[in-house]
Amino acid sequence: MERNFEEVEHTADLAIQVWGPDMDGLFAHAAYGMSCLLAETMEEGLTVRKTIELASHDVETLLVDWLSELLFLGEQEDVVFTRIDELHVSGNRLRATVRGGPASERRSAIKAVTFADLQIRETARGLETAIVFDV
Repeated sequence: MERNFEEVEHTADLAIQVWGPDMDGLFAHAAYGMSCLLAETMEEGLTVRKTIELASHDVETLLVDWLSELLFLGEQEDVVFTRIDELHVSGNRLRATVRGGPASERRSAIKAVTFADLQIRETARGLETAIVFDV
């Protein structure tokens, strides 16, 4: 997957700036960015597959719910989800199929996805947002 994110400095927490051509791309790159913060991962051995369906009252909440669900499921299975086989965001609803596997080396422990400075906006790169993670 393209690296459409960059880690940005944030006091006491981790943060990434993410961009994508559309909402599906933005959500996919946000998940990939979070997985890169969590661990070094290997593409082989992606043995855990999950289907996720979510609905929220707005798209920013949906983004937080999406990343939080990936964190929760990853902790339950002791994996990091690095592959998105399917992802569709429509309004405030999401359906995705993801695959994950064990991390070769853990980098960070993320406790939560926050709403700090979270605002999805249109830019020259498409849709863009900053996501702050509580560590």
